[in-house]
Amino acid sequence: QVQLVESGGDLVQAGGSLRLSCASSRSIFSISTMGWYRQAPGKQRELVAVITTNGRSNYGMSVKDRFTISRDNVKNTVYLQMNSLKPEDTAVYYCNARSVPREYWGQGTQVTVSS
Repeated sequence: QVQLVESGGDLVQAGGSLRLSCASSRSIFSISTMGWYRQAPGKQRELVAVITTNGRSNYGMSVKDRFTISRDNVKNTVYLQMNSLKPEDTAVYYCNARSVPREYWGQGTQVTVSS
């Protein structure tokens, strides 16, 4: 079992920055993929960014070139640096850990971007 705890969500003005953190209760060294997803009211959960054990990353089209995902296997933490935030980035952001067939989710952290 892996518990994931997100932090760093906040209210920020458009154009601002935030860094989200996802702390794992267990070592993430062997977890194949760590990632961030988000869900806005009335919308489906969507991919924000994922990163593999070898550091390869993939981003959703709407955040590419603005967001950066990273992982610290010593601190068992995954980060999401969000720059140039837009009102449409407003959502609950969820941390995800995946090593097939197991998958874990955090409780989410709210990010609100005001115009």
